[in-house]
Amino acid sequence: MAEFVKIEKGLGPDGRIAVVRFDRGDGINALSPEAMRQLTDAARSFEDDAATSVVVLTGGAKSFSAGFDLKDPEGRSRKSMDLGALRRHLKLGPRLTRAWQDMEQITIGAIEGFCVGGGVALAVALDFRVMARDAHMRVPEIGLGMNMSWQSVPRMLHLMGPARTKQAVILADQRISASEAYEWRLVEELADPGKAFDAAMALATKVAAQPPLSVAMTKLTVNRLAHALDDLASHMDVDQFALASMTEDHKEGVAAFLERRKPRFKGR
Repeated sequence: MAEFVKIEKGLGPDGRIAVVRFDRGDGINALSPEAMRQLTDAARSFEDDAATSVVVLTGGAKSFSAGFDLKDPEGRSRKSMDLGALRRHLKLGPRLTRAWQDMEQITIGAIEGFCVGGGVALAVALDFRVMARDAHMRVPEIGLGMNMSWQSVPRMLHLMGPARTKQAVILADQRISASEAYEWRLVEELADPGKAFDAAMALATKVAAQPPLSVAMTKLTVNRLAHALDDLASHMDVDQFALASMTEDHKEGVAAFLERRKPRFKGR
């Protein structure tokens, strides 16, 4: 089984910084079901790690992540699943983002190249995002006849507000440049090209210098307040996704993507 995720601990002053590197080595860094499981396990591996205060999540040099892997055989098998099996399989994404959001450590994403779809969903589950000035984001799900799921809409809403969230999600073909992402408050810091990881490590060093228990308790308080009502809506993600995946528009959206043509949606 391929290892897509590497963890390095004991970095920075007093060894309180860890780095999780997600890199499939293909320049695309798509989130296959197996990659999602490995990233979920990586987040959970810090549950009892009192020695680590900050975790920096980084992708490859050319991409943070291209999002869910539409070409992965396991992912494609969803087409033939019954509704029960599909609902179980669709929990992989929410489980991944929840694992990263629930970490006691402060989490910082270092984004180079592009960050698309599920990559954005993962990024907004983190505490902070540092983005290279020549990088961009895109949320293509609606353009594929799907909905933006993995419980990411409430997270985006907290960061950007209603109008920007609608703009980012509904205008699915629109690239969100680094400067726009910063202006919209989708990311907290911009870095020179190729320097997102260095900037994230500099921020991590500042966080790691603070008292670990106070930092962890503050994060928990802010998250509980900010996300208190999220489950009222985001629990529907999986069922909305399952419903959308059974539409003709979804089949057309994916076919158009794979055939590199413009989709023709009919609302059915």
